Amino acid sequence: MQIPDFIGRKMDYPEMKRFLEHVDACANCREELVIQFLIQEGMARLEDGDAFDLQRELQAHLEEARRRIRIYEGVLQVGTLFEVLTMAGVMGIVIWILR
Repeated sequence: MQIPDFIGRKMDYPEMKRFLEHVDACANCREELVIQFLIQEGMARLEDGDAFDLQRELQAHLEEARRRIRIYEGVLQVGTLFEVLTMAGVMGIVIWILR
């Protein structure tokens, strides 16, 4: 299952995007994510003796993942724009040379 990888921040962009899309649409998986997060993070906090708000931490974890996806998608869009501009420039040069 992918939940431990998500909690452990071990997913790359495509995996994380698919995972979040699925968790947003699947109530059963969302519930399983909450349960596993509460168990894993709760046990770690109890061992450390730290105070914690696991619901808030899970929401922060999900928002961080969504922010990373938005940044990655923005970088992809900028890269695509540069590719299009480069190709237009090359085509312009070829046309200019062939005149």
